[in-house]
Amino acid sequence: MPATFINVALILLGSLLGLLFRGRIPPRFSSGLTFALGLCVLGIGISNMIATADTLCVIICMVVGTLLGEVIDIEKRMEGAGELLRRRLIRGEGNSRFVEGFVNATVLFCVGAMAINGAMAAGMQGDYSILISKSVIDGVTAVTFAAAMGVGVAFSAIPILVYEGGMTLIFGAVGQGIDPAIVTEMCAVGGTIIVGIGLNMLGLPREKLRVGNMLPAIFLPLAYVPLSSWLSGLVG
Repeated sequence: MPATFINVALILLGSLLGLLFRGRIPPRFSSGLTFALGLCVLGIGISNMIATADTLCVIICMVVGTLLGEVIDIEKRMEGAGELLRRRLIRGEGNSRFVEGFVNATVLFCVGAMAINGAMAAGMQGDYSILISKSVIDGVTAVTFAAAMGVGVAFSAIPILVYEGGMTLIFGAVGQGIDPAIVTEMCAVGGTIIVGIGLNMLGLPREKLRVGNMLPAIFLPLAYVPLSSWLSGLVG
């Protein structure tokens, strides 16, 4: 958990700095930084996506997970959570991008190989190096996100605390029994979702990708990998 608290602290610090510089960063600089970060996020996603040992696993998990997410409409619920926070805690009209900042930062900070591998290393081995590295990246990203989208970015620290801290505790309790192949595929699926975030940041899709609705896919390798191994054993 210490590394999760560091992650939360750096997101809050980065958000504060971003808010302080909000309006002082020329639009072309802000736009340039957003595109640069979009390219970096796209690269991180691709590097994790291609690390899969089972491409079919990624495809099936993404398809089924996205369908589940669309049925539940996770992105709409995340937006609703952001709206609830905005109405209760934020006053005035200066935070019209609160929901966008909250949703985008939450998905970006919570999903990905570093969050999963970092939580696993921290929970199973007491190794916080991965999560601390992720914390630094998140803190720097929070500066530009908060400068562009406002205070909603800071509130992404709440789901980070729950998700990342919860994952660390779970891995600490039951992580010894998780097949490394499952973790590899979870990271690959998470990388695929990160690619979607990068594409949104670059403004490439005509219609913004609802990456929040893809989140269930990241956990489906927990079922897919054992089932695939069982079926292979029957066939073989």
